[in-house]
Amino acid sequence: MTEHTKLRIDPRKIRTRQLLKDAFIDLLQEMDIEKITVNRIAERSTINRVTFYLHYRDIPDMMEKMADDMAEDIQRVLNQSPVNHSVEEIDSLMLVLVSLLEHIAEHSKFYKIILGSKRTPIFTERLLKMLSGTIASRIDKLGSDSILTKSGIPKDIAVWYGSAALIGTIVAWLRNDMPYTPLFLAKQFSMLVRNHHAIE
Repeated sequence: MTEHTKLRIDPRKIRTRQLLKDAFIDLLQEMDIEKITVNRIAERSTINRVTFYLHYRDIPDMMEKMADDMAEDIQRVLNQSPVNHSVEEIDSLMLVLVSLLEHIAEHSKFYKIILGSKRTPIFTERLLKMLSGTIASRIDKLGSDSILTKSGIPKDIAVWYGSAALIGTIVAWLRNDMPYTPLFLAKQFSMLVRNHHAIE
């Protein structure tokens, strides 16, 4: 079932979950996560407390599902930027990065709270896992002609390095109130990767 089919089937469920998510994000801006209760989320979202339990078991379950939704959204963005063998690897990386950073900038309020905060590690961990999988997949698609293969760097080390560097850059960008445009940041990151490969 596609996303569009889900929306057509039950728009009220989607809308209710969005209101609850928005309320949770607003409360995270104002207080420690330990002080957030289902009652507070329900009150802020103007949705009945009983309705909350129709969607989530508790707040950890809500966060788990929000992390799933975030990963799906980002994966969709990444999938729209496939590996193109006609362009240099670094240029291909930059195209993917621009798409990812533009998505994050478009939903900056959400990402500033859930990635820029140390109070909700589930989101950073989920994103790190997803980026690791994406980087590993792209390395496989590039095959034996890639810079990585020619340099003899083990794939797992490249994945650790790439995913940690990328998520660290994104989190720092958010925590510093996104001082650079997605395009500029993607270019700088790609240049850093290019220069790193050039050092021998």
